[in-house]
Amino acid sequence: MITQGPHPLLHNEMLPVEIVLAPGWWHRHEGITFDEDFFFHPAKRVEAERRMENALYRRWGRFGLGADHDKLLPIVGPVHLAAGFLLSEMLGCSVEYSADGPPLVRAANRERLDLSSEAAFQSPAYRRWQSLCDALQTRHGGLLGDINWSGVLNLALDVRGQAVFLDMLDKPAEASRFFAQIATVIERFTQTMFAKTGSTSISVNRTVRCLRPAVYLHSECSLTMISTGDYERFLLPLDADWSRRLRPFGIHYCGKDPHRYADVFARLPHLDFLDLGWGGDVARLRQALPDTFLNIRYSPVEIVHHTPDQIRQTIRRLVHESGNPWLTGVCCINMDENVSDEHIMALLEEVETLRAEYRKLNR
Repeated sequence: MITQGPHPLLHNEMLPVEIVLAPGWWHRHEGITFDEDFFFHPAKRVEAERRMENALYRRWGRFGLGADHDKLLPIVGPVHLAAGFLLSEMLGCSVEYSADGPPLVRAANRERLDLSSEAAFQSPAYRRWQSLCDALQTRHGGLLGDINWSGVLNLALDVRGQAVFLDMLDKPAEASRFFAQIATVIERFTQTMFAKTGSTSISVNRTVRCLRPAVYLHSECSLTMISTGDYERFLLPLDADWSRRLRPFGIHYCGKDPHRYADVFARLPHLDFLDLGWGGDVARLRQALPDTFLNIRYSPVEIVHHTPDQIRQTIRRLVHESGNPWLTGVCCINMDENVSDEHIMALLEEVETLRAEYRKLNR
């Protein structure tokens, strides 16, 4: 039975909606360049976020986007991008920056299944981010936002490369220890960041900024590459531990088959938030997770090929399949330069229409 009402822990408005535009969109339409200074120069970091807020406000301000367009805020990471790179670099990967794309992580292909947490926090990458935070703190008297911290298996792939899949088969005990070491680095980093800003995961998915308390959102994009049995053996214990200690806890799954994990995710002690990929069976997930906030992701590729009416119809269908507007969000992440304002307007308008309809029903 689906619970009709808000989550007992989360505090949010009905049907929050968010968009994220890809670097290519920002570069073409707003002239923003995504070099290293965008991420690490204190003054440019603050100004870039203000410019992005301003662009959102000009186009879609009536829907609540760009509310901070007139402010210079000390945001420690790119909360308007889908870009996970810093922890990969801290763990020894190289990162390439470009004018119109996200940072590109090159796999380190480390030979040994071992890493040092202390080395990660002594790395040039971490010291550079710490210097950014110190400069922003000195100038503004506080810090906001966060930086995408990726996830255990994602980072394992960056550090070890594709060999990690063979490790899970041939060296299961070593692979488990390796994943635990990565989890230790993640937790130390995120808790340090949370102490500075009060947030960890806006940069993983902006919808979490609409929820209180702050969601701890674990990026598990690469779960689509493994079996549910491997997840249960190697990664579920880590998620289960975090779900007990770091609530509200959520999983970001951007693959097309999140429903494949429905029953497994239901065995976690707590799953307060699930960011589910385009193509996922929303009704199946809701059946297995009646009390989880389901964040529905429209495909950034498909949206440019859909008419505004198709977008509206799709949003309506998916929201109804979720079954509870208090436990449902809508987003479209990483739309490129080909998306039109009209496409985005259709998504935002349909969510606004649905809110009005649900409120009328609840009177």
